[in-house]
Amino acid sequence: MKKFYVAILLTGLIFITLASFRHQNNAESYSRFYFEKLNGFKESQAELLKFISLCDLSKQQDIKKVKMQINDLRLHLKGMDFWLRYLEPVMYKKINGPLPVEWETEVFEKFEKPYKREGAGVSLATLYLDEENINRDSLSHLIESSLNAMQTFAADSITKELKNYHHFFLANRLFLLNLASIYTTGFECPDTERIVPELRFMLKRVNETYQVFNESFPNTALKKEYHLLYEKMIDFTDQQPIEFSGFDHFNFIKNYVNPLFALNQQMIAEYKVYSKSYMDYTLNKNANTIFNKALYSGQNTKGIFLRVKDEKALAEIDHLGKLLFYDPILSGNNLRSCASCHKPSEYFTDTTLTTSYQFNNKDFLPRNSPSLINSIYNHLIMLDGKHISLQQQSKDVITNATELGSEETAVMNKIMSCNEYKEGFEKLLALTPQETEITFEHIISAITFHYGKFSNYTAPFDDAINENKALPSSVKEGFNIFMSKAQCGTCHFVPQFNGVKPPYVSSEFEVLGVPEDTGYKKLSDDKGRYNVSPSGEMLHAFRTGSIRNALYTKPYMHNGIFTTLEEVVDFYDAGGGVGKGLKITNQTLSADSLHLSADEKIKLISFIESLNENIPFEEKPHHLPTSTDSKLINRKVGGTY
Repeated sequence: MKKFYVAILLTGLIFITLASFRHQNNAESYSRFYFEKLNGFKESQAELLKFISLCDLSKQQDIKKVKMQINDLRLHLKGMDFWLRYLEPVMYKKINGPLPVEWETEVFEKFEKPYKREGAGVSLATLYLDEENINRDSLSHLIESSLNAMQTFAADSITKELKNYHHFFLANRLFLLNLASIYTTGFECPDTERIVPELRFMLKRVNETYQVFNESFPNTALKKEYHLLYEKMIDFTDQQPIEFSGFDHFNFIKNYVNPLFALNQQMIAEYKVYSKSYMDYTLNKNANTIFNKALYSGQNTKGIFLRVKDEKALAEIDHLGKLLFYDPILSGNNLRSCASCHKPSEYFTDTTLTTSYQFNNKDFLPRNSPSLINSIYNHLIMLDGKHISLQQQSKDVITNATELGSEETAVMNKIMSCNEYKEGFEKLLALTPQETEITFEHIISAITFHYGKFSNYTAPFDDAINENKALPSSVKEGFNIFMSKAQCGTCHFVPQFNGVKPPYVSSEFEVLGVPEDTGYKKLSDDKGRYNVSPSGEMLHAFRTGSIRNALYTKPYMHNGIFTTLEEVVDFYDAGGGVGKGLKITNQTLSADSLHLSADEKIKLISFIESLNENIPFEEKPHHLPTSTDSKLINRKVGGTY
């Protein structure tokens, strides 16, 4: 009997060993597939370098041949993009960087100075070939940098991820988000005639990756439902016109990309996928649609109350925050409140002035008051990205001499003189055990929590994607124009239509050439991001804001120079400041005219208006908390100016 049990035990061990061996072999098959693609891409890079060394770049015929080889190299890249963008996004900029230099600040760099990141690779090489007096060494450098970067993607620290299934679903999630936002917009493809052909090629190559993965990891394979829908997406794309402007972005996202995203999210949950990558830092595993406002988080509206979950406590925080938002007690003269410049009835901005009054009630602030709605979907706050948190921004406004003109100690003393405030925050103090007394952080956190809740609402466009609600054909056509001919989608990314692109860990800044006057006699003097990050690329650069609720948040641009959406569209259509005749050496917006027709502009604006959100705004408080200080008794709700 004892021998019998030993035999069973040995048989079990052999079975487990064989199963483990088979699993290892399967994983190795997937890794081999990756390295085959990687080595093929490297060989193509080396061949291109050799070809460049033999060409006469003073001849258009040779330049055309180099472009053709770069286009072939781009196709090789499309077969690898699924992995490369996810596994090492910083090094990816060397392979297919959209800009020669970027200073974007990412989630984990918020507490450090912005890093300079030099781009290289196929897109920049294509653009360089359109310049005059092409230098062979400069062109070769763009490709050499790309080839050298490939060493990173062969390193053990990267390729070890291929041995488990977790990375696959996270890379696939990023792939789907990029399908909805950048792969079809021309964000990284200088030749718009190649966007649809490259998309078709990429979808088929990723399908091959899917098949190899399923064979290698059968226990965590992509579901049959996913495969069937993905193949339908390939068929849909193959039937689309080759012209970039004719691609149906709306139905591509609504009927294919978004449902595939939902299925992938379900598998992430079912297979208990986990991540150690900062690429997944802000993304929400529970968001089963790309157009869910909880897809990613850019800001913590709770501040010091971060750990508070109790609904009654949160309601009290909101109540106190609302009172404070309207209370001029925050200002140095007790006459100004947050609502003075961010009027809740006007989508938390001020549509009555080009820029709001300064504290002295005489001069005007240099910048337009941005809407606070959807500010929580930015990693950097203010138009120049000066602040990394909403609470930091609130503190700065209150203590800024030209805005609310106060200081922390004075504000705290005045607030504590009001019994309703004092008792309310004392009740909440137990919820922040790290603090033994009420602090300024409690005050500003209540304010940000209050206005932050108004960013959680959807627009008709969201409802059409998520709930299949009807949209006018002009809106769908306008969205397709937005994503293609108008080139808006290359800076205002799905789904927030701001400057935060997948995987939603950084904020982008652009130089548009905004004028000081509508006659375009002079560029605006505002240096923008340069004041925070003093580099030539950031001079006159501003954070790309959301176009949600744009109809209700005029005037537009950092200085409020435009008062209608038509003016804004005309500005972009003309090619920004440079297109209007201003001399700007670092404008990131293309200076070429978009050649939008009058009908296309109308449809484009129709789409923008479909992003007006259904927000249930609240009535302002009927009264403010009474103070024991006689000088504070007659405070006016919302302030006086």
